[in-house]
Amino acid sequence: MNPWLLVYDGFDPAQEGLREALTALGNGYFATRGAAPESRADEVHYPGTYVAGCYDRLVSQVAGHSAENEDLVNAPNWLPLTFRADGGDWFAPDGVEILADRRTLDMRRGVLTRLLRTRDSRGRITRLEQHRLVSMDDPHLAALTMTIVPENWSGTLEIRSALDGRVTNAGVARYRGLADRHLVPIRGHAAHSVIELLTRTATSRVEIALAARTTLAGGRSRTGVAESASGDDQAVQEGWVSDERAVEVKAGEGVTVEKVVALYTSRDRAVAESEAAARTAVVRAGGFPCLLKRHARAWDRLWQRAHVTAEDTEVQQILNLYLFHLLQTASPHVAELDAGLPARGLHGEAYRGHVFWDDLFVFPFLAPRFADITRALLRYRWRRLPEARWAARAAGHTGAMFPWQSGSDGREETPRLHFNPRSGRWLPDRSHLQRHVGLAVAYNVWQHYRATEDTAFLAGFGGELLLEVARFFASIATCEQGRYAIRGVMGPDEYHDGYPGRTGPGLDNNAYTNIMTAWLMRRVLDMIDLVGAEGVSRQEIDLFTGMSRRMRVDFHDGVISQFEGYAELEELDWAAYREKYTDIRRLDRILEAEGDTSNRYKVSKQADVLMLLHLLGQEGVGEILTGLGYGWNAEMAARTVDYYLARTCHGSTLSAVVHAGVLARLRPGASHPFLVEALNNDVKDLQGGTTAEGIHLGAMAGVVCLFEAQARP
Repeated sequence: MNPWLLVYDGFDPAQEGLREALTALGNGYFATRGAAPESRADEVHYPGTYVAGCYDRLVSQVAGHSAENEDLVNAPNWLPLTFRADGGDWFAPDGVEILADRRTLDMRRGVLTRLLRTRDSRGRITRLEQHRLVSMDDPHLAALTMTIVPENWSGTLEIRSALDGRVTNAGVARYRGLADRHLVPIRGHAAHSVIELLTRTATSRVEIALAARTTLAGGRSRTGVAESASGDDQAVQEGWVSDERAVEVKAGEGVTVEKVVALYTSRDRAVAESEAAARTAVVRAGGFPCLLKRHARAWDRLWQRAHVTAEDTEVQQILNLYLFHLLQTASPHVAELDAGLPARGLHGEAYRGHVFWDDLFVFPFLAPRFADITRALLRYRWRRLPEARWAARAAGHTGAMFPWQSGSDGREETPRLHFNPRSGRWLPDRSHLQRHVGLAVAYNVWQHYRATEDTAFLAGFGGELLLEVARFFASIATCEQGRYAIRGVMGPDEYHDGYPGRTGPGLDNNAYTNIMTAWLMRRVLDMIDLVGAEGVSRQEIDLFTGMSRRMRVDFHDGVISQFEGYAELEELDWAAYREKYTDIRRLDRILEAEGDTSNRYKVSKQADVLMLLHLLGQEGVGEILTGLGYGWNAEMAARTVDYYLARTCHGSTLSAVVHAGVLARLRPGASHPFLVEALNNDVKDLQGGTTAEGIHLGAMAGVVCLFEAQARP
């Protein structure tokens, strides 16, 4: 096994979505799923191209209500490249016999290769060799080559290269039925071996321009180059433009087609007009060998800074794969963009391409190596401070209230309804109450500072972020009997959004939120010591100091209570549910389909209290708790870990990462099963169909950090 190569042999329709996600190519500016260039979106294939930060908003009718959703837009498909033999049908895998099919992702160089051998209904055997890249050197360029060899036939070979703007956002089954047509075709054009397509997003009105240059080598031209913009104006209006060629071929002689593509949007810098920029770039771009050389050199520079090693070859392959996708989403090109880090990368449409708290798991890896990237990701949050401040004021608070789901402008993008595919019902979605996302922003600020020791950053926008988050948590806390309480929120667990029998949503005194708030207040006071108290009143400093010492934390049975009242919840019959359903990762959906609710039980989707141990370590949690006046020791830590381990069903890919990390510190031998699960979560799609909708970026980064920690002396 070569740890730098991910190889898929044979065609498996059931695995195609997973393979397309895991063989996606990107450069931080845009990424394209590893779909075959001749494929169209159907129940098996899903070509998708996503541009960082390019969102659009549409309104749908959901359960009798108007629902507005913002999506990361599926941009025009630049891949279409196919052929037909001697007047036959255009090549499509479902119309021929596949004799051999191998896909190889070269992670060291960022190249996807496909070797295919087919036999059509007339017995003609054709061999294909394809190579693809999305340039890490020039973020606007991509290229595809295809060598076509007729093995047992001679005649006319027709080749069609196209740009397709008729795509929709249809990559997630549970979103289907909602408004999904984000692209409005503007115009298409074909001339002198270059085809162009200009589209605009429906409501955000972002122009997306593509230009493709197609060239042929080999064969003998029958009638010269025959170019057409799909042959009719209607097709162009619908967002399709193509370049079609015909050549005479002999058995055993190959024809190589090279397609170079440029992609620009109206959001780009130093561009007068996106359409002209794409046209100019594709005309000036070199051929595939030249692009590949520069692209591979850029990847080599990244690997020199980012490689993490493991002794086992199979483990090394998975680490390389996860690092590859992390670097494709958060490459150095991100430093020039105004874009956050989508939880599912640029690899699919799950979570609508929104930004959550997953960068909390990515910063520990990126910050020491690529501080320019983490700084840019924090700039994304800082530019949205006005919206976060407004959200806080609208809710009657001060400071900045960051949204649980963020997109283009920083408003709350969490839908008010979510669909349970098990029951078929639309249900209220209260996950916007996860105010701890602001604590993640603050934690990332501190991670960046610790990696860079940049006091100017703290004195500037980094400190502003830290202070505004602290002001928000100070404003939502109330002093009750000498302790500061925070009510009406949700913790990371997500299976509890309220109390049984209580009509109002939210939980009181979530331990993760309260302890991390105490941590935040300590960091703000540290910042003031480092860079001064300009703009901070004495009253605020006194409040921050008080909260750092007197936040409320509940306990029961010698463990930290996940939230106030947790001890009164019922125990679940875990054995009965495992026997009945086998896979209970999404226990919340199971219970709701039964007419029950996870709010009634001591169950967790993922780490909540144990997130504290993951982020702060046992000593860090102990320092905060003793500083708050509570008792804490190693025995209590071990008891807390065991208590929540027995009550967690790991319905999130992040859960195994956190539990593996926590156990590696407390009792290393017990961490192995969670480490194995975390390692295999995406590559083997352990969550059952979710990776096909987009990788889990936070979990991938978390796995890499676990192995990096293991390698430290």
